[in-house]
Amino acid sequence: MSGAPSSKRPSARPARAKNAKPWADKSSKQASPKAKRPSQPAAARTAKAAPERAPSPRAAEQKIYGEKACQVLFARRPEAIIRLYLNAEQAPKCAAMMKYLAKAKKAYHLVEDAELDKLAASQHHGGIVMLVQQPESLPLHRYLRQQKDANSDLILAMDGVSNPHNLGAIARTCAHFGVKAILLPEAQLLYSGASVRTAAGGAEFVQAVHCEKLPEALLLCRQAGYQLMSTSSHKGESLYQATLPAKAVMVFGEEMFGVSKAVAQKADTLLRIPGTDQVESLNVSVAAALIIGEWYRQHGG
Repeated sequence: MSGAPSSKRPSARPARAKNAKPWADKSSKQASPKAKRPSQPAAARTAKAAPERAPSPRAAEQKIYGEKACQVLFARRPEAIIRLYLNAEQAPKCAAMMKYLAKAKKAYHLVEDAELDKLAASQHHGGIVMLVQQPESLPLHRYLRQQKDANSDLILAMDGVSNPHNLGAIARTCAHFGVKAILLPEAQLLYSGASVRTAAGGAEFVQAVHCEKLPEALLLCRQAGYQLMSTSSHKGESLYQATLPAKAVMVFGEEMFGVSKAVAQKADTLLRIPGTDQVESLNVSVAAALIIGEWYRQHGG
């Protein structure tokens, strides 16, 4: 009789593990140390995995979803795909992708939308979800070294901007106008599923550059020959009358509080986007699009 409960218990557990197999086991273990995605914990895990694989790709896995985001990633970094989940509607569009994965001996699964909802933690997946290796972020000093001989370069610096939809929209604009870098305290903010989906493939063309303290990072940029710009809703030079520097860092603040004082004080130029003043300010992604577009008109086009 004691065998009955013990046989039930094992069968119940595997059933739950099977349902959660794609990511649930991983995410449930990572839920408490969710900080395993930032660079420091990743480095710690790399040290453990070093004897087997130096880069430790598991430390940098991420879920992405959305048809455009997934197709662009496949076109640019097919080797980064670990696993693919898609519905029957997406299958014909992803024939080349599935063929590549089969040849590379990587798994793909045809699943129902309900399963995709769970995997993406969103209903806005467009019928496709991928588990992929997250691209590496660059430390600021290395990015500045790469751009040392560039005649023009625009870096966007995020001061408290963390909304994934705003970051995704900004990344999409950066890709359109050829802006190479977004400076963030946590690079994985740019690579969240929601941000990558909103960027519609643009995240693959933008480098996440990380820094711990933005005021110090801005000083490094100034020493490297960049001028610092920030926005203000009530003062500053009109965007359309200003001569924007060819090498510049443009700082954008969190919508509710704007750019912090410690950062604003370091700006060489304050820019104002002229308008009717019927609203206090623009959404940060809209403001970024206008300023990047004007910088591109003056220096990029």
